[in-house]
Amino acid sequence: MTYKLAIIGLGYVGLPLAVEFGKKYTTIGFDINKNRIDELKKGYDRTLEVNTGGLKEAKKLSFTASIEKLTEATIYIVTVPTPVDLYKKPDLKPILAASKTVGKVLKKGDIVVYESTVYPGCTQEDCVPILEKESGLKFNQDFFCGYSPERINPGDKEHTISKIKKVVSGSTPKIAQELNTLYGSIITAGTHLASSIKVAEASKVIENAQRDLNIAFVNELALIFDKMDIDTLEVLEAAGTKWNFLPFKPGLVGGHCIGVDPYYLTYKAESLGYHPEVILAGRRINDTMGIFVAAKVVKLMIQRSSSVKGARILVLGITFKENCPDIRNSRVIDVIREFQDFGADVEVYDPWADTAEVKHEYNLDLIKEPTGNYDAIVLAVSHKEFEALDFENLKHEKTVIYDIKGKFDKSKVTARL
Repeated sequence: MTYKLAIIGLGYVGLPLAVEFGKKYTTIGFDINKNRIDELKKGYDRTLEVNTGGLKEAKKLSFTASIEKLTEATIYIVTVPTPVDLYKKPDLKPILAASKTVGKVLKKGDIVVYESTVYPGCTQEDCVPILEKESGLKFNQDFFCGYSPERINPGDKEHTISKIKKVVSGSTPKIAQELNTLYGSIITAGTHLASSIKVAEASKVIENAQRDLNIAFVNELALIFDKMDIDTLEVLEAAGTKWNFLPFKPGLVGGHCIGVDPYYLTYKAESLGYHPEVILAGRRINDTMGIFVAAKVVKLMIQRSSSVKGARILVLGITFKENCPDIRNSRVIDVIREFQDFGADVEVYDPWADTAEVKHEYNLDLIKEPTGNYDAIVLAVSHKEFEALDFENLKHEKTVIYDIKGKFDKSKVTARL
């Protein structure tokens, strides 16, 4: 079957998807950011998810910021961000704006698929009415919808898009089968056909809510064991000798999925009169870990008779995960802000992060490289480049070295999370 696709939003999710489809089908990659489009046309992907060679392989893929070009497509796949606002409520502005854009070019027989993470019911309750209003067409009569949650893992070069099983759903059984065939043609790992759009939407939010809760459990263990003067990683290593013990580690929980998706589920639950307790408890624990880390480092500095106010503190990493330039919802900022509140002079070094993006998002100036002696060094993100850092040239006899990621040998650091 001949498909003409348009991918709406070319970020960490949309671009890899557009490239895979562009290897087989006529595909239009659309983004409102003209600079992003210009860079992609030149073969450069600032997210580092797709290299120049990968872009060239997608011979049927073109890029545009022009809405008019979208009229050529018959299947629209929306892959825009779905963040939360300052009050931890779903921010649907990007996905509703994308729906409005698609609605303006929607034609009879077209299909609109959403991949953005949403709460169950969002596609049909929030997005479809906009599509109907803008197009003047009738849902499930003139046009149809589907939902196939993204499963992109930024920075992961092993579990790439085609190697991760894809959940697919459609607004009618026929459309579901058609979309299942479409996705199945590019996903070598296969597909899972969900019975409804709501089931597919729910499957996405609980994937990350489950991981969030598991990490919250080991984070709470870290808080408890800290009071007992027990090394958490040693406890987890010992417990991990049992075959069914889950290998989660404590840490900062950020990014665009694990630290966000649970709030979409709890928002919907609360709108239905149910107040989630377990999910929100996990969120509260994970959201306070940055404050705990900073306070722990300050205590260690005071124990070594170091002055905190005016102290030079080096934070290694600002991205939300290792070997990836993605700074969205990085909880490293919580550690940095807490140090600043104590009056410390914080320097942040991250060879993966874009300096301009960090300045815009967090109003921080990254340093080009660490120099001199620091009163405290905090490994916040385990980028591969940090393995070669010579800490001996960056510390003095009282320097506190704190390892959030548990990356370094216990004997080489002052403490680990």
